Amino acid sequence: MWYGDFLRLGVLGGGQLGRMLIQSAISYDVHVYVMDISKSYPCGKIAYEFTEGNIQDYNEVIQFGKDMDVLTVEIEHVNVEALEELEKRGVRVYPQPRVLRMIQDKGLQKRFYQENNIPTAPFHLVDNRDELITKFSNQYPFVQKARKGGYDGKGVYTINTEKDLAEAFDAPSVIEEKIPFKKELSVLVARNSEGEMAAFPVVECEFNPSLNLVEFLFTPADITPAVEEKAKEIAKDVITKLDMVGLLAVEFFLTQEDELLVNEVAPRPHNSGHHTIECSNISQFEQHLRSILNLPLGNTDTVIPGVMVNLLGGEEGSGKALYQGIEDVMKIKGVYVHSYGKPETKPHRKMGHVTITDTSIEKAKEKARIVQNKLNIVPFIDKR
Repeated sequence: MWYGDFLRLGVLGGGQLGRMLIQSAISYDVHVYVMDISKSYPCGKIAYEFTEGNIQDYNEVIQFGKDMDVLTVEIEHVNVEALEELEKRGVRVYPQPRVLRMIQDKGLQKRFYQENNIPTAPFHLVDNRDELITKFSNQYPFVQKARKGGYDGKGVYTINTEKDLAEAFDAPSVIEEKIPFKKELSVLVARNSEGEMAAFPVVECEFNPSLNLVEFLFTPADITPAVEEKAKEIAKDVITKLDMVGLLAVEFFLTQEDELLVNEVAPRPHNSGHHTIECSNISQFEQHLRSILNLPLGNTDTVIPGVMVNLLGGEEGSGKALYQGIEDVMKIKGVYVHSYGKPETKPHRKMGHVTITDTSIEKAKEKARIVQNKLNIVPFIDKR
């Protein structure tokens, strides 16, 4: 028996990815135990049990994880040393700690691709800003990525001029050529401990250029069948060579010549897979659950085209979240609103997402623009 009181599934991280994983787990009576700093986080209201603790603290992770049957993460920035110790004690940790250790460091990621013949953009490693200036002055444009700690566009800096170079991060970094890509794509692939694999169809990501965050996601992607199959093949190759159990998001650049280059990977449910809740036979969250519990993987076929729109906090400031226009978008057929339950909005904070479905991707895109214009998240102002 793998459900109810017979299995304790622990999750490090209490954000929206954990929240949506719990929503899938409830359908199978899987009890999910979560640890993060505050019970006000998205998982706090719906976890079977929530522990307030620091996921980067060795002792707190050990204390939380020692009684779990299976332990997973919803964010990579966790204490890997503690996970390695828990693994030695017999706790099943997925993705495996060695995978997390490598993925926490973008430099190790890039070396992994290079050593395993996985296509990626040319790169160099530097230890600090002085080395960067010495080696790369007047070689613009290029992209600097902090080796550790970056997420959601943070830790990525495009350098086009000498002025940009002077403001570069003073930290160990990956330096990449600025690829003149025509599309950014993503593939989610799952693998269980028996080696069974299943990849979702390729999705196309449209980024907000100023925030470096995904603004829209389109499924199906506007690519050729050959590119579709090649992207899935590379994603399966990556997860196999990692010998990883769980769900892996593989992000690609598609060049002008239709060459696929792996940008980076995330060993967990991912923003580029939220549409699967409505658009696919199985959601990414249930697929992750199945993979880490070594259950049969689900059918990943798309059942309806769709667009995913991230809901970000507006520029008006911080405060209790007010969703303006939510009633208007709820009247539109094929619109599904997902609030993450964050009590406070802040500028550019991810507060939720909306999936828009229709019989064609063109129709879904039309409705997505309407949703983006009508639905705004602003701080509540008490006028009493």
